[in-house]
Amino acid sequence: MQFSVYQESQIGGRKVNQDRMGYSFTRDALLLVLADGMGGHVRGEVAATIMLSTMSSLFQQQATPYVKKPERFLEDAFVAAHDEIHRYRLDNHLPETPRTTVVACLIQHNTAIWAHCGDSRLYWMRRGQILGRTRDHSHIEHLIDRGLAEPSQRATHPDRNKLYNCIGASSLPKVEVGRQASLLPGDVILLCSDGLWGTVPDEEITHRLATQTIVRAVPELVDMAVQVAGPTGDNTTALAIMWQGSLVDSLPADATVISTEMLPENLVSTTIAANATLDASLEVDAFNDDEIEKAIAEIRGAIERSNQVLK
Repeated sequence: MQFSVYQESQIGGRKVNQDRMGYSFTRDALLLVLADGMGGHVRGEVAATIMLSTMSSLFQQQATPYVKKPERFLEDAFVAAHDEIHRYRLDNHLPETPRTTVVACLIQHNTAIWAHCGDSRLYWMRRGQILGRTRDHSHIEHLIDRGLAEPSQRATHPDRNKLYNCIGASSLPKVEVGRQASLLPGDVILLCSDGLWGTVPDEEITHRLATQTIVRAVPELVDMAVQVAGPTGDNTTALAIMWQGSLVDSLPADATVISTEMLPENLVSTTIAANATLDASLEVDAFNDDEIEKAIAEIRGAIERSNQVLK
């Protein structure tokens, strides 16, 4: 399994970055997760953090070295995170439960399957074409489905930010699991928060990712979204991979590639802090870039050591 990966988040015009993102992988499986804490409720950043840490913990337990029932895994992980968020509210005597949207993708055996709750999106692209995209759990999408609004109103309709599904609500989330997608080398999977897709048109997103490597395209797209949105803009976060499948000989010069072919079967690497303990008295800050870079460096170091041992 070989892929290049890049992730970036900017706080935009907000005081706190409530977006969270990360990935975990074994020799045969890759999990991508992005969560957008809901700002209209208390401690959305905590809900997003719990979402990622819960999924990472379950992935590390079940990916041995791949997940046996991927659809069930995604559904169970979403519900488990929902329960953990409610437990956090009770333990810390909060007036309401923190909430978050989430989108996650599990890739194994050259096949991707994804799930989401809310309006954090996944795009599956090939040669500049969108082959698959999650459907937002929002009032505007409901109106479009019923023929009561035009697709062109997605970015401007007054109800575009009203969601009917998320993690942490009073009722259990309705987890929407997508169809399985067979990946080919060069395919791009993009997970992003509404800070990106709500500002940058799909056509621009696909064009950038089709004509540049993700290492160049992702930061440019995030920068563009933040600049267009201006001082009142939302947190903007994106996590993308370009799939390579098996080992390939030629890659773009600026591609940062992770190859898992030589990893030991029992090794799990992750950029997500599993089993994170959260103190209600502490402010949860935006992404710590140093910690993210340190985690990525540790993963690459583990891969290099494994390659040297097994040569």
